[in-house]
Amino acid sequence: MSGLAGKNVVVIGGSRGVGREIVETVAREGGHVLAVARQEEPLRQLTQDCPGVETLSLDATHEDAPPKVFDRLLPDILIICGGAFPPAAPLHELSWREFAANWESDVKIAFHFCKAALLLPLPPGASIVLVSSGAAVGGSPISGGYAGAKRTQMFMASYAQKESDRLALGLCFVALAPRIMPDTALGQYAVAGYSRYLGIPAEDFIGSMGTPPSCADAAAAAIELAVHPGVVRGKAFLLSGAGLEALP
Repeated sequence: MSGLAGKNVVVIGGSRGVGREIVETVAREGGHVLAVARQEEPLRQLTQDCPGVETLSLDATHEDAPPKVFDRLLPDILIICGGAFPPAAPLHELSWREFAANWESDVKIAFHFCKAALLLPLPPGASIVLVSSGAAVGGSPISGGYAGAKRTQMFMASYAQKESDRLALGLCFVALAPRIMPDTALGQYAVAGYSRYLGIPAEDFIGSMGTPPSCADAAAAAIELAVHPGVVRGKAFLLSGAGLEALP
């Protein structure tokens, strides 16, 4: 993981899953890392397990979240993992509030932080990685607006890159779309939801996925994209167990 030593890294959604894995990796590799999440208890556990990591508890969907975060640590690398668990039911069984959960969290977080990165702006050469989902490519029929929200994050990375280029800011925006990771809490939730919906055992659903990526795979991919901005600017990448694939 060369390229992390001495870097300032902010991870939005850094207390669990892929975000936490990224935080731990950056700390091991000599980076200065700030983990941001809403709930305080997981952040306290993180600091116990990984001394030296800085934490900040706030709701990243709020408009004033970016200045509070950047006042604590101005990042060379900003990784946006924060979001909500989607619903686990077909369209006709959902309320609008349930359907829109990820628009009001994942998309809103990405919007506020991409906007702030452009307006502040972040230092030239900074990388901003939006962790989307493989659902953005293939859809996800029992998760409400989740797939559309994650697709919008991919569009936002492209839009923000175009603005950075137009304004000569020197920033790199990129989106990472991991397929279901059964070793994360979100992945386990998705596997349980789909196996219940399809009426098959969870292990059969996982078997139908081929070789899924792991949480560690996704963290490594996010860092890889962040430290090689010259070749990934404005692009989106799908992550499967076979590795990264650039999306058209």
